[in-house]
Amino acid sequence: MSNRGLLQEAEAYIRQFGSELAIEEKETAARIAEITAEIDATGTYTHTLEELAYGAKLAWRNSNRCIGRLFWDSLTVQDAREATSAADIAKAVFRHIEYATGGGKILPSITVFAPCTDADSPRIRIWNDQLIRYAGYQQEDGSVLGDPISLQFTQACMEMGWRGAGTAFDVLPLVIQIGSQLPEWFDMPTDMVLEVPIVHPDYPAFEELQLKWYAVPFVSNMRLEIGGLHYTAAPFNGWYMGTEIGARNLADPFRYNMLPAVGALMGLDTSREITLWRDRALVELNIAVLHSYKAQGVTIVDHHTASKQFSLFAEKERRNGRTPTGRWSWLIPPLSPATTAIFHNRYEDVELKPNYFAQKAPYDS
Repeated sequence: MSNRGLLQEAEAYIRQFGSELAIEEKETAARIAEITAEIDATGTYTHTLEELAYGAKLAWRNSNRCIGRLFWDSLTVQDAREATSAADIAKAVFRHIEYATGGGKILPSITVFAPCTDADSPRIRIWNDQLIRYAGYQQEDGSVLGDPISLQFTQACMEMGWRGAGTAFDVLPLVIQIGSQLPEWFDMPTDMVLEVPIVHPDYPAFEELQLKWYAVPFVSNMRLEIGGLHYTAAPFNGWYMGTEIGARNLADPFRYNMLPAVGALMGLDTSREITLWRDRALVELNIAVLHSYKAQGVTIVDHHTASKQFSLFAEKERRNGRTPTGRWSWLIPPLSPATTAIFHNRYEDVELKPNYFAQKAPYDS
C-alpha cells in the first residue's frame, strides 16, 4: 500500500475512533497530523493501545458471519506487538489460551502481534486455523482417523517432525512462522487444553462413542485490519454455540460423521430417509453437547438464545444510528434455522472496516 493509501485508511479509522469515543476534534486532528508525519518518515505508523483495542472490538462488531456480536465491547485485548521470536509468540499464545479458557468461564479475548503494511508480506503468521484442533490421519483404506479438516495441516506438522499419539483426538502443535524463516512448532501444553467428554442425559450409551471436544474455539488464521495496518497474527476467541460442535464438527459427513453411530445407538431405522433418523440423531447429539458443557461448567450457548442475542445486537445497532450488517447464510444456525428470528430477516452484507479477513493457509500447496 502506498503512503497515501495508508494515510487515507489511517485517517478514516482515527476519525471513527474519535467520533465513537467522543474525543475532541482538536485532539483527533493532532493525532492525524502525528500519524501523517510518522508515515512520511517511516512508511508506517503505530497504533496506541487504545486505538488497537477499540479497533479489535470494532472488527468483531463488523464481522458479518458472527452471530455473537452482542458482546463485541467486552473483548479483552492483549497487546503482544513486542514479541518478535517464535518462542516469545508461543508464550503469549499460551497465556491467551490459559486466560481465555478461565477454567471453563470463557472470556472473549484477542492477542495481537506485530503488524505489517503489506498483507502479502506478513511479519508473523500462525499456521493453525484454530489454536486448538484435532489431527487427521489418512488411513490405508482411504478413511481418516481424527478430524478430516486437519489432514493437510497434520501432514505439514509431521513433515516438520511432530508426531501425535495416533488417536481420533490428538491436539495439534502450535506452528509459528516469522517472515520468510522456516516455521517452528511447539507442543500444546496438555494441562492448558480444556476438553469436554460428550455424554447424554437420557442415553447412557453415548459414553461408548468416546466423543469429546475442546472447550474454546480459538480462531488464529484471520487477518485483523485496522486503519490500513494488517495484523496477520491476532488469535481471538469467544465461546461455542452448541450447533458448531453438534451439528457441524461432530455431524458433518466430511468431519467426524457421527450421525449414523448416534442413530444406531438410539435404535433408529437408518435404512430409509423417510424416518428422519438424521434429524432425530442430530437433535440428540446437540442435546448431548449442550448438556456436557453445562455439566462441566464450560460456557456455551444454544442456537435459540444466540439468535435472540443477535436480534438484540441488531436493535442496538439501529438505536445507535448504524445499519446492522450480516451474511444471512452464516448467521442462520445449522439446526432448525426456521425457528429463529434470523431466518425470517435479511441483513446488509456490507464489508466494513476494521474487520477480520481470511488468509491463505501457509501450508496450502
